[in-house]
Amino acid sequence: MKLSCLQENLSKGLGIVGRAVATRTTLPITNNVLMATEDSRLKLSATNLEIAISCWLGAAIEKEGAITLPARLLNEFVNSLPSDRIDLNLSEHTLELKCARFEARISGLDAEDFPPIPQIGNGSVYKIEPEALRLAINQVVFATASEDTRPVLTGVCVEFDSDILSMAAADGFRLAVHKASLAAPAEERAEVIIPGRSLLELGRLLADLEEVVEIAVAPNKSQIFFRLSNVPIGNSTGRVEMVSQLLQGSFPNYRQLIPQSYSTRTVVNTSEFLRATKTASIFARDGSGIVRIQMTPGDKAASGKMSISARSEQVGDNMGEIDAQVTGEAAKIAFNGKYVTDVLSVVYEGQIALEATTPSSPGVFHPIGSDKYVHIIMPMFVQW
Repeated sequence: MKLSCLQENLSKGLGIVGRAVATRTTLPITNNVLMATEDSRLKLSATNLEIAISCWLGAAIEKEGAITLPARLLNEFVNSLPSDRIDLNLSEHTLELKCARFEARISGLDAEDFPPIPQIGNGSVYKIEPEALRLAINQVVFATASEDTRPVLTGVCVEFDSDILSMAAADGFRLAVHKASLAAPAEERAEVIIPGRSLLELGRLLADLEEVVEIAVAPNKSQIFFRLSNVPIGNSTGRVEMVSQLLQGSFPNYRQLIPQSYSTRTVVNTSEFLRATKTASIFARDGSGIVRIQMTPGDKAASGKMSISARSEQVGDNMGEIDAQVTGEAAKIAFNGKYVTDVLSVVYEGQIALEATTPSSPGVFHPIGSDKYVHIIMPMFVQW
């Protein structure tokens, strides 16, 4: 293999695939990145056996070839080089790199020993705008379970149906559901469970992307593929593909968990609600993280209000008030403050509604002006 490319492009490409490099593994070669020539471009690939990421860079190729190199060492060396042309020349299992007045020789392992990267085969392809996919991921992935006691809850249930992509995540204490529009109607319905970690990495890859994302599900539903076109890579653009293993099992029927009625509906400014919750959470740290919310309807003399408070026997207590449009009767409910902060941090509409029935019933959050997102949080039981 003999080729040349730009330092900033190679550095950016290594950063992209580096997210998939294994950190704890019994297969040492997965600590490496695969470098290979393909279709007159330089292809970089990495895998931790749960996800694999590949990207294609523009390069002047004189001789075809492939090698795997230690990802961390290669990345650190390339990042330290000046912004100039890099010449790469492979001899046996050693890659020589030259850039300006710097050069290095790095020993690698045979490319044939690298785990094969699954390819998109035959089957339905779904298309979605990157901004719509990024928003869906941001609004649900944080609600996945962090413990493996129920593996399916560490993933996101993703459904392709007609022209809608639905994502749902739940950890037993909260449920997040987002519905996005596909760029083209789905050829056939499909439902899969994608690991939350995989979607986090995909979300990072979607930054600054403008082209439609192509998604394909393996016929046996063991893997899902994402193809990103014209991804900014250094001072150029290239193709990036990511494949993730899917979780096997049945996701809970989350639709039946969404309350269909309420006795109190409170509409508030999203940023004010977030600020008040963060302030209360300072005192909630020593009180099991509990934040108390009281909703009081207005009358002719005054507008409605929402009170957000927290207390700790050791530290003290605090309370903040914000204006609110309260429909129905006065109500009170308590939540884990972190859960409330999490959902308010990913709602970009100016107002949000909190619907409640009793202090022991789930609270439902709806952004005002959008029917794409709903978030349910189980209440905490407290002495008022």
